[in-house]
Amino acid sequence: MKQLLLDIKPPSLPTLQNFLPGRNSELLQMLTKILAGQEKERFVYLWGGAGCGKSHLLRAVVAGYTQNNAKAGYFPTAAQTEFSMHHEIDCVAVDDIDCLDASAQAGLFKLYNHLRDESHAFLLVSGPAAPAHLDMRQDLVTRLGWGLVYQVHELTEEEKMQAMKSYAADCGFDLSKDICLYLLRHGRRDLPSLMMTLDALDRYSLVNQRQITIPLLRELLQVAS
Repeated sequence: MKQLLLDIKPPSLPTLQNFLPGRNSELLQMLTKILAGQEKERFVYLWGGAGCGKSHLLRAVVAGYTQNNAKAGYFPTAAQTEFSMHHEIDCVAVDDIDCLDASAQAGLFKLYNHLRDESHAFLLVSGPAAPAHLDMRQDLVTRLGWGLVYQVHELTEEEKMQAMKSYAADCGFDLSKDICLYLLRHGRRDLPSLMMTLDALDRYSLVNQRQITIPLLRELLQVAS
């Protein structure tokens, strides 16, 4: 039974098109312009809490550059990241910079200066707080504040419920408000996890030939735990 729950389609690859903006419409528009070559700013810092979509946006921008036959690099969370970049790089995305150790922070500082002085590349960085509130080397923090700084706002509960309802409708089943609320109270609240749970719930309902109800959802979550 657990294999059944694991054998569900993975979430879609991150793109700017499948990012639900909520209160982040201005940010999404700016990143879209950057990919289209219509924005001159080359340094952008995104901050916000876990699950708000920062990683989605960084990976989506890198994917967009790659699809445009440009060279882009994505650096996920890692304390000992080494920023050895090709001189012809077009985009660098660094996720969760608060996880970088002292050596990696020095490397990012050096990379920032290189991109500013000797390159036309775009640097997109994410962190948990605004630059001024980061507990990191101050010269790096200062530089992060030189570019555009955006807070990435998490979707509201109502926006997440609407997203779940729309996703379920696309999959061919109705989703009640009670089911949405139960998922938000008892499961992981980030959107990819919610959608994967809906996929599992749909499959579990079909296999057991039972309607989608809270008792069925509760049973599913217990089996998957």
